[in-house]
Amino acid sequence: MKRMKWLYPGMRVKRWVGLLILGVFTIATGLIVLLNAPVLSLYEESILTWVERWESYSMVVGAGLLAVGGFCIALSIRNVIRSVVGAIRPADVPNLVEHVYKYRNLQKGLHIVTIGGGTGLSTMLRGLKDYSSNITAIVTVADDGGSSGRIRHDLGILPPGDIRNTLVALADTEPLMEDLFQYRFNWGEGLAGHSFGNLFIAAMTDITGDFEESIRAFSKVLAVRGKVLPSTLESVRLGAIYEDGSIMMGESCIPQRDKRIKHVFLEPASSRALPEAIEAIYQADVVVIGPGSLYTSIIPNLIIPGFAEALANTSALRIYVCNVMTQPGETDHYTASDHVDHLLAHLDEENVLDYVVVNRARISAAQTRKYALEGAHPVQADVTGIVKRGIQVHQSDLLDQMDLVRHDSQKLAAEIMHLAAIHGKHKNGERAV
Repeated sequence: MKRMKWLYPGMRVKRWVGLLILGVFTIATGLIVLLNAPVLSLYEESILTWVERWESYSMVVGAGLLAVGGFCIALSIRNVIRSVVGAIRPADVPNLVEHVYKYRNLQKGLHIVTIGGGTGLSTMLRGLKDYSSNITAIVTVADDGGSSGRIRHDLGILPPGDIRNTLVALADTEPLMEDLFQYRFNWGEGLAGHSFGNLFIAAMTDITGDFEESIRAFSKVLAVRGKVLPSTLESVRLGAIYEDGSIMMGESCIPQRDKRIKHVFLEPASSRALPEAIEAIYQADVVVIGPGSLYTSIIPNLIIPGFAEALANTSALRIYVCNVMTQPGETDHYTASDHVDHLLAHLDEENVLDYVVVNRARISAAQTRKYALEGAHPVQADVTGIVKRGIQVHQSDLLDQMDLVRHDSQKLAAEIMHLAAIHGKHKNGERAV
């Protein structure tokens, strides 16, 4: 009986089904006229009797009937689809062909895994989602500051901030929805400082009783291209050992302007990686690490047991995207090779990178002075130090030509896809926009 609901009043389907039937009937009639032969019915014989009277026009009439029938069928199918799509996703109706083409094209894209957190990862994903919907973003859950830290402390769930930013970056939704989930309250006792998206994830975790399920619910609301996974489901704390021997616990407290980080670690050290995240690395065509905070966004994922081994043994192309600027209290005075050296020093495996992508575009003098006041400086691309490790370097203009010095999402995504194509990892050469 459910199928009969297609014929209920107001469904806007019956008229087009009727037109479809008329189109089929018209084409059948046209074929009878053109072939001048009955096939099955008395109706066809009566048509042929009529054709005998107008034999000189039979070709014209037959061709005309075929054309009219074909038009009716095409029009009916088109409008049935538009009617159904309009009821499900009204915004897609005006550009239905483009939407379907983009959806199918993205489904053919590379299987891409990204590892990191923070704004750097989100920036890159905004570009990559135009090339593939087979994206798995693995995100750190060591954050303990701001809204995420308060939710983690008060509600006892994993910090949602980096995951929220990643989900929004991969979203295929209206700008208003993005603004809503990124909205941060600046008023209200207990609300001030909280992000609506963080509260949504916290609420969904309480409703479903499962942090992973809350992420899946968020993904459906925002029509996310791909999926987002926490690197672990355990509550971990990030700690740092400085060169002077002192130790600091807590991700938000680690950057210290007067100290240099020697090593970072997780408590508990035996934290278990999310199995789905490890499997994604093994099944990937391309794995991209970074960009993002070296010690507080990238390394916290990779030091979880299982990640380094997966990177060493996957058949995927492995790319590290180096930051454009140093980070005060974290990577002061680091060159590109310093970033690579300290990254590899935290892993038990050596062969985990194929490429390092660095920016070669010059940063303006005004921007350099502006960032210097905050203790940040351009990362120098000392290629030789990286190549000595047996890792290839890819240099390109990756800058977003705006006030902030950061990667341009489209430029960076294009370079990653270019490297994938060079190494035979490219399944689909078109950018689905």
